[in-house]
Amino acid sequence: MSAQKRSSKKKGTSDGNRYEEDFLKNLYATMYRIRQFEEQVFELYKLGLMPGLAHSYIGEEAVATGACAALQDRDYIVSTHRGHGHLIARGADTKKMMAEVLGKKDGYCKGKAGSMHIVALDKGILGANGIVGGGIPIATGAAYMAKYKDTKQVTVSFLGESATNEGTFHESLNMASAWDLPVVYVVENNRYGISVALDRVTKMQDIAVRAQAYGIGGVTIDGNDVLKVYETVKEAVASAREGQGPALIECKTYRFKGHHVGDPATQYRTREEEAFWKERCPLVCFRDYLIEKAGSDEKGIVALENAINDEIQEAIVFAKNSPYPDAVEAFEDIYFEGR
Repeated sequence: MSAQKRSSKKKGTSDGNRYEEDFLKNLYATMYRIRQFEEQVFELYKLGLMPGLAHSYIGEEAVATGACAALQDRDYIVSTHRGHGHLIARGADTKKMMAEVLGKKDGYCKGKAGSMHIVALDKGILGANGIVGGGIPIATGAAYMAKYKDTKQVTVSFLGESATNEGTFHESLNMASAWDLPVVYVVENNRYGISVALDRVTKMQDIAVRAQAYGIGGVTIDGNDVLKVYETVKEAVASAREGQGPALIECKTYRFKGHHVGDPATQYRTREEEAFWKERCPLVCFRDYLIEKAGSDEKGIVALENAINDEIQEAIVFAKNSPYPDAVEAFEDIYFEGR
């Protein structure tokens, strides 16, 4: 893949006429599930039911959805502090996720991981990571394992644009390139690292050009176009699986909320900028596409949305009813006691 700039189109999605309607609906269902989960996490935070903070994925749903749809069940992903969307797109159980967010025993990590460190090995999820850039070498290590054992597995490493200024990014890409590791680095460029705009700390407009320094493919795409994300990641994953080495895919997108649930984002972004990106909401655009161009029935979509709404409400009830872990469990699961 050669580096290229993001399409200038304002709204819409890639041509999905060659895809089955069920596939397209499943993409929409995943994006809608992510949106509803995140909305409800925000409400639980405001009610004081959630320990710590969560980092909302609202506005970026197309990236996780498109990327994970391109993977096989045996593949891996490594996530970030803004990771709920990645986990849901990979098929994680929303009940166990919600319980973990609330710090409950029935969560994926028995309530010890909270929002930012959920692991679900049965889904190939090697963990979210609260350290910026912390997951990149983990993904690279998983890819090294696959290369060494010739398992034909591919790892997708999700990272934010600010993580590309970390040493772990450059060291990992250098290693992955030198050894042709089967890993795809997906940069979710939502324009801000906490409250700092990318152009204040990084000279280039497109992060993907950094791939040239390591001799690997790099491309910048519209991260709000779920089909474009799917098609681009699918191509990179296939190439990596065939032994052609890593790729860097930059997805231009936008987080609708602040850096975390307690950040109103009123001091560092303009309302005009927010309105510009909300007009390009990946969920709204793809829903319109399904009805207007893909021939989907709106009643069917509403029924799908209602079913997901019920699922998320059931997850909330499950999480609320789950007990907190016992204090003695704080000293369990710290060390691996295998041979």
